Amino acid sequence: MIKKRRLHMKSKDITVGIVGLGLIGGSIAAALKNSETAAQKNAEYRVYGFDKEKSTCDFVKLAGNIDEVLDDNLIPECNVIILAVSPAAAIEWLSSKASNNLIAEDAIVIDCCGIKSTVCKACFEIANNHNFYFIGGHPMAGKQVGGYKNSNPNLFNGALFALVPNEEHGDKNDISLMSRIRSLLRDIGFRDFAVMTPEQHDEIIAFTSQLAHLISNAYIKSDMAEIGAGAALSGGAFRDMTRVAYLDETMWTELFMDNRENLLSELEGFISELERYKEALIEEDWSKLSALLTEGKLRKAEIDKKHI
Repeated sequence: MIKKRRLHMKSKDITVGIVGLGLIGGSIAAALKNSETAAQKNAEYRVYGFDKEKSTCDFVKLAGNIDEVLDDNLIPECNVIILAVSPAAAIEWLSSKASNNLIAEDAIVIDCCGIKSTVCKACFEIANNHNFYFIGGHPMAGKQVGGYKNSNPNLFNGALFALVPNEEHGDKNDISLMSRIRSLLRDIGFRDFAVMTPEQHDEIIAFTSQLAHLISNAYIKSDMAEIGAGAALSGGAFRDMTRVAYLDETMWTELFMDNRENLLSELEGFISELERYKEALIEEDWSKLSALLTEGKLRKAEIDKKHI
């Protein structure tokens, strides 16, 4: 199906619908309506928002971060729709609204889910069948705590946004489309963009985010955790290791399970490395332990040299 092309739209011409007004969706709404970034660019967005909690919708509107509550009557007005909900909820919402022909032709739909393969596979097909664009997305910013009460219009300032376009439809090379998306994201506060495939995203995120959350969550279960947390000997290492242990178990269970093969691969590799350290300690092998520690130190230095 050949998609029509529109001319680049100025921000004041864009109506954005946001599905999910928690930490991410609430922060995006606040950024578009009230952030310093948008104000500096004289951006004027009309923003509609929806959350399953009606009280949240009412509060966000009262705060001036949305113009109206997004409903079926307003969905067709949206040039851009941002799905800031769980993977399953994003797919369900998009499927339902597209089936009822509520999403405007050539509208751009962007999700903010923490995994991409499952979401993109379903949503690319939905978008193709209904003549609008779907771009997978993942904001590389957040907090340990969620909910609208923790949202911040400057949450994404200077952050990176991962973009996963539909390569089969040539969206990656559509200069006008990608320019419109980047312009919107810059007004939200994002500084850098990384374009990748769903598979690349999920392989990377299994290591950089999911494994880190899983390890932190397991580490805090030690009998020493309560003692260590209040001890004078508790320093930065303990705080760093436990920072993301407090998480939304419902959300992270879904993310882990949807990306289980990649996460299992990383977890098995990590356990294998830990076994090497364990063996050195059991065997009281000073030289082996020293060599392992040197390996890790040199690997850290190598990575820092390339990326810092």
